[in-house]
Amino acid sequence: MKITCEKCDKEMNIGEDKVGKKIKCKGCSHVFTIQSPDDTDSKMKESDVAVTDFIAPDTIEWTQDEIDKIEHLRDAIKRIDEQVRKAVVGQEDVVKLLMISLFAQGHSLLMGVPGLGKTLLVRTIASSLSLNFKRVQFTPDLMPSDITGTEVIEENKSTGDRQFRFLEGPIFTNILLADEINRTPPKTQASLLEAMEEKQVTVGGERRPLDPPFFVLATQNPIEQEGTYSLPEAQLDRFMFLIRVSYPQEEEERLILSMTTSGYKPDIKPVLDKKEILELQKLVRKVNVPYDVVTFVIKLVRNSRCSEKDAPDFVKQYVSWGAGPRACQNLVFSAKAIAAMDGRHKVKLEDVKQVAHSVMGHRISVNFSAEAEGIDTHKIIDMLLDHIG
Repeated sequence: MKITCEKCDKEMNIGEDKVGKKIKCKGCSHVFTIQSPDDTDSKMKESDVAVTDFIAPDTIEWTQDEIDKIEHLRDAIKRIDEQVRKAVVGQEDVVKLLMISLFAQGHSLLMGVPGLGKTLLVRTIASSLSLNFKRVQFTPDLMPSDITGTEVIEENKSTGDRQFRFLEGPIFTNILLADEINRTPPKTQASLLEAMEEKQVTVGGERRPLDPPFFVLATQNPIEQEGTYSLPEAQLDRFMFLIRVSYPQEEEERLILSMTTSGYKPDIKPVLDKKEILELQKLVRKVNVPYDVVTFVIKLVRNSRCSEKDAPDFVKQYVSWGAGPRACQNLVFSAKAIAAMDGRHKVKLEDVKQVAHSVMGHRISVNFSAEAEGIDTHKIIDMLLDHIG
């Protein structure tokens, strides 16, 4: 049965058993009583979700304890940044995106030339968060078992009995740096898929959960592509962010030279422990998202698809394929993390715009016409943001 909210004219689908009962509008949160089927409007599409099955993301109530924890996260982010600055010079945007990705429970792909301190940055963040850190250098001969682990036969010298024992691979950590992930064949790249999505690995038919929090940070060298294996779109889509690491400024490079050639050793002190991080990750998911922000996210992602009839002309002209539903999810998750890190329990539209390029940059593919005219995915995203307003 289709009805219309008496306050905001929002159209909804409900079951006939709701007649005579009160429901809440998912648009304006107005509570009203359903009179009869004859009194309802019929504009809503049948594919829409019933309002009784949907909790509006901007109506979640917060306790004082949760508000205090959000304040604690804001203060902790400042202290983490202070610890990172002891070892890492510049790259403020990169550091912020990595922290957003961590608290939003996502993974990140870093694109940058060698020697920009990516490993140092990740190791420093791990130390400031009391998290375990492991690094894997991906090579053409790396096997899936080199990452996930393998079973070996072990003999009991006293009894002579033999039994299998599982040797954990480097994936059993909190932060895994997959260095130059495009250096290894697709079979080994795919060994990360289950871990990234399900937070577990399957070895010898047995599922082995990973210790939370689990965060994959992969790097790619954008210069040397000979003998490399491009990540398949299915795996690219599982990275929340594609983060581009640029060269340092002149004064930053001068400071880097001073720090790395003088015997200086930074003393990194932990700011948060695992238990606090897990609690804050759950709290981030509770951050309120206004209805207009959700609408903006959906429009932004759907307008990136050339197959959509309402897509702008420049998308139909320059885009081969656009972002999928996971882009919507990651835009909302990362916007929630930004709000929480800023001490807020409600998302603003600017939070979404702040991460639009990092979330959608690797989820949009431009065609030959765009490449011929020098239009890349970031230009397309800028045009989309301007188009939607």
